[in-house]
Amino acid sequence: MRVFISTLVVTFVLAMAAPAMAQDSAALFKSKCKICHGVDGKGTAVGHKLGVRAFSSPEVAKMSDEELETIVKNGKNKMPKYEGKLTDDQIKGLIKYVRTLK
Repeated sequence: MRVFISTLVVTFVLAMAAPAMAQDSAALFKSKCKICHGVDGKGTAVGHKLGVRAFSSPEVAKMSDEELETIVKNGKNKMPKYEGKLTDDQIKGLIKYVRTLK
């Protein structure tokens, strides 16, 4: 019975945390990425001048989460690196959020 109650509590806590993490990722995207990638992930005028591709483009859509994480961590072309500035969990949250912008 204790195991069941413990499992139920853990499941409830995780279920409550998921929407908060999604909101945090959206806010993080808006503060760090929106200026170049735009709110919809299609890129802004500034982003297009820097070579930003839309997240819905075939080139980006076919990339694995690991490839995108590497780009966020190490930067690419004009994009700055965020390793040491964002946690691994924040980066993974951003990738999940970006996948919703197709």
